[in-house]
Amino acid sequence: MKKIVAIALGLLVAGAAQAQSSYPSRPITTLVGFAPGGGTDTAARIIAKKLSEVLGQSIVIENRPGAGGNIAHEIVARAAPDGHTLLLSSVGSLAVAPHIVSKLPYDPLRDFAPIIMAVAFPNVLVVNASVPASTLADFVRLANSKPGTITYGSSGIGGAGHLSGELFRLMAKVDIVHVPYKGGAPAMTDLLSGQVAAIFATPVTAGPHVKAGKIRALATTGSSRALAMPEVPTIAESGYPGYEALNWYGFTAPAKTPKEIVVRLHRELTAILNDASIREQLLSHGMEPAPGTSEAFMRTIEREHATWGRVVKEAKITAN
Repeated sequence: MKKIVAIALGLLVAGAAQAQSSYPSRPITTLVGFAPGGGTDTAARIIAKKLSEVLGQSIVIENRPGAGGNIAHEIVARAAPDGHTLLLSSVGSLAVAPHIVSKLPYDPLRDFAPIIMAVAFPNVLVVNASVPASTLADFVRLANSKPGTITYGSSGIGGAGHLSGELFRLMAKVDIVHVPYKGGAPAMTDLLSGQVAAIFATPVTAGPHVKAGKIRALATTGSSRALAMPEVPTIAESGYPGYEALNWYGFTAPAKTPKEIVVRLHRELTAILNDASIREQLLSHGMEPAPGTSEAFMRTIEREHATWGRVVKEAKITAN
């Protein structure tokens, strides 16, 4: 009996080793839930080029935009768990959508195997130069002195900018009004023209306009200062300790992807995200590499899922 058990264990170990040594056996498709040229797509392409080199297989970036990234997540949730279909997931689809979409076709906590957090970066609260506020405290006083008249734009309902604004509204008890747009670009256009008073934008998008004096940066949304805007204080240090709202992208695979494949991908992606040239490329786009363990990434998903669930409920956010 012992001999049979030993043989069985040996076969299992040999099978796992063979699966790892033969992986990948064909090109890997990495889905991105947004159109080409956006932040998620940019990060995916920078990382995929290096990953292709180390794995010896092509990495095909497949853009499947729609429903705030949820279409791509549904596709990967249903894909074969063999490591040849990956996804660059986002906070919106994994932590926000479950609370605002009544019939989400996937479960973010059960249908994916977290591999690694790739990048994380804050938003920045910026106001039109004509708004009489030089600090976050000024902005709060202004908004509360004119209830229901100070507007802030975002790239859409349930997006990172919207959630940043609603968390701030709840914590600061500030009377600001959300104006959703169909993307960050039109929101910025209306901020520059004064149609809205403020927006929560990415530092890279806002940076050139801040330098030109067209808009003013008041505070960033991370727990520490943004590398792209080190001179701008955080909301947390400006009177609201505990405030944090980050954009983040991380690699996931379908649930039940063999552990040895997840371990292999984690190892290679960790090295890539720590590579000086890759870090420089990502940072030039305002994205801060944030590699950690697969377990840590899962804990982040769970924590963010709970946090934004509370915010969505308290702010009464709906998909419509």
